[in-house]
Amino acid sequence: MTIALPKGRIAEDVLAIFKKIFDEDFEFENRKLILKKAGFTFLNVRNWDVATYVQKQAADIGVVGYDVITELNSDVLELMDLGLGKCRVSVAGIKGDESYKNKTQIKVASKLQNIAKNYFNKKGIPVEVIKLNGSIELAPLVGLSDVIVDIVETGNTLKENGLEEKEVIMHSSARLIANKNSFSVKKKQILEIIEKIGQVHGT
Repeated sequence: MTIALPKGRIAEDVLAIFKKIFDEDFEFENRKLILKKAGFTFLNVRNWDVATYVQKQAADIGVVGYDVITELNSDVLELMDLGLGKCRVSVAGIKGDESYKNKTQIKVASKLQNIAKNYFNKKGIPVEVIKLNGSIELAPLVGLSDVIVDIVETGNTLKENGLEEKEVIMHSSARLIANKNSFSVKKKQILEIIEKIGQVHGT
């Protein structure tokens, strides 16, 4: 079975779960992107690519944030919430400035374009979404946008830059997902993995 993991801390946490299950060390060596062990092939891919690997069946199952699944509208099966990498997707802006609420059209900077657009559309507010890939907090400070939509964990980065959370759009955490075809073909194997993760991880 092939499992796609996002690079970084969540991959390490998931491999630690597999270590508990199989009582073996699971670790990507140096910069290697593939790890084969105990009948599994782990792929070390970018967070934003996990769902694509699973959807296109380059991986049978994968671990990815709920925010990414939502943003990409991924056609995958969501199997379980691992409770890792908890965060929220929020609207944030300059502290004490609520003027965006009175505008007829809001400028929003975000890399989560679809989530931002859908959120404001549902509220009936016209929105222009400006796609940024990093340092999103800068946008309202220099007048590029009225507010931002971004992932917030502690809120420290916002505070340090004179911003604050205005509205929470959604809560997110790492989910175990499966390719629909893989799930029907390898259902028994996948369900066994879910059960074992539940036993050692307490989800």
